[in-house]
Amino acid sequence: MTGKATMEALARLVPQGARVLDLGCGDGAMLDYLQRARGCSGYGVEIADANVLACVRRGVDVIQLNLDEGLALFDDDSFDVVLQIDTLQHLRNAETMLRETARVGRTGVVAFPNFAHWPNRMSVLRGRMPVTRRLPYQWYDTPNIRVGTYKDFEVLATKNSLRILESFGLQDGRTVRWLPNARAGTAVFHFERA
Repeated sequence: MTGKATMEALARLVPQGARVLDLGCGDGAMLDYLQRARGCSGYGVEIADANVLACVRRGVDVIQLNLDEGLALFDDDSFDVVLQIDTLQHLRNAETMLRETARVGRTGVVAFPNFAHWPNRMSVLRGRMPVTRRLPYQWYDTPNIRVGTYKDFEVLATKNSLRILESFGLQDGRTVRWLPNARAGTAVFHFERA
């Protein structure tokens, strides 16, 4: 997920000067933005060699780690905010990682492609898996090992004793609060332990 408007919308969920852990940080663009625009500090966690190198080049502190192995190296409440931006759908242990996010951070922010977005629904009605800007892969070559919806995450949060502080959708860099399950390609949740 890229774009300045998208990063600004997500950054509003992160307090000024917060200590941040960005899980699956990619090239470090979000954490770099938070450091420059919000005075944040923290670490990115990434597995891909090229992305780790990109983080280092940006000046983002990064730890190379496979998230499917967990976050045991971090103590409880080590961070003010833990980000999972376009990460949850790639993990084999998504529910465990969600609980770990809540354990190591005072709050968490999760953003993922919303499978219930209306263009996706239309593709399924036509008998095909969707291929969109947010889900740009064919069903047979996607790195996403799971798909979820805005409403699915609400159920998962409740099941794992998480209190949703704020939720909305993002579509083309715009915040969508009215019917986000149908009108937004990205679901965004800010949560804490209940």
